[in-house]
Amino acid sequence: MRRAGTALLAACTAAAALTALAAVPAGAQGHTPAGRDRCSGTAPVVCRFDVAPGTYRVRAVLGGGAEAGSTAVAAEARRAMLGETPNAAGETVRRAFTVDVRDPEGEPTGATGSPGLDLTFGGAAPQLASLHVERVRTPQVLLAGDSTVCDQAGEPYTGWGQQLPQYLTDRLSVANYADSGESSQTFRDDPALFPALLSRIHRGDLVLVQLAHNDKQTDRDTYRANLTAMIEDVRAEGGRPVLVTPVVRRWFNTDGTLDNGTALLVNGLGVDLPAEVRALADEQDTPLIDLTALTKARVEELGPEASKALYLYDEKRDNTHTSARGATEYAALVLGELRDRKLIPSRAVR
Repeated sequence: MRRAGTALLAACTAAAALTALAAVPAGAQGHTPAGRDRCSGTAPVVCRFDVAPGTYRVRAVLGGGAEAGSTAVAAEARRAMLGETPNAAGETVRRAFTVDVRDPEGEPTGATGSPGLDLTFGGAAPQLASLHVERVRTPQVLLAGDSTVCDQAGEPYTGWGQQLPQYLTDRLSVANYADSGESSQTFRDDPALFPALLSRIHRGDLVLVQLAHNDKQTDRDTYRANLTAMIEDVRAEGGRPVLVTPVVRRWFNTDGTLDNGTALLVNGLGVDLPAEVRALADEQDTPLIDLTALTKARVEELGPEASKALYLYDEKRDNTHTSARGATEYAALVLGELRDRKLIPSRAVR
């Protein structure tokens, strides 16, 4: 599934032609600068670039207004690219990040979305001074997962993979192929999912695999075989697989713990899915992020009441899917493991 060298050369040669520059004069908060041909609005500032699918580096200069500002950036399907970034009055702050532009722009089996690159500069008091976009090739973190990981199309649903990019610099990009409702079998079988992900791998890219929530009736042997095949296929393409145990369900016992099969993803056939992932990681000499243990500790730390804010309990009585806060916290847990295990370089962490 390796791309031909000529195609890569053509893509790199075309980078200059695909470079887009949008300079926005700094001004007072609330002022709409003139000449903003690719950006509109003030709070938020929305910018659109007519570019082909690919990886794009965005260099932004924030601030410069007469008043203090605070800017957060989202891209494409509600992906968090930059957390709240403050600036003092008259101060400018430079930030850079990479965006994976693809079609569809969110979940691979979801709505197409708008073509090209979409950026939204929001936050408490957004200020955008200038913006530069260019096509690049960087190391990647590719995500294989379900609805707890994916780029969720609509609020309040948010996957942790949707929040992960904000913690990374422009030295690393995130390509999120997670999709709602997928099991280890359906993710492997759908051409838009695992086969499409495999076609994107370059040597050394990380591939994080978190599939368990929808393996409700998958037997042990089939589950292990699916994950093993994914590990082997990723390695065959030159990638580095990382197994991730699933996010816990917020399902408390009366003693305030999550020590039950519902919370810890023991499926309808009695298969302890996180335990199988842990065992397989050891057998296959594959790095493991035990997100089940990490999220269990966090939910139990907060307790039955405060932990509701991590999930969509108040909005949907949903104890499986995370809120923006929960997804952001869980993305930070994943990042911490990637950094501590030296799976990503320190210079790639914001």
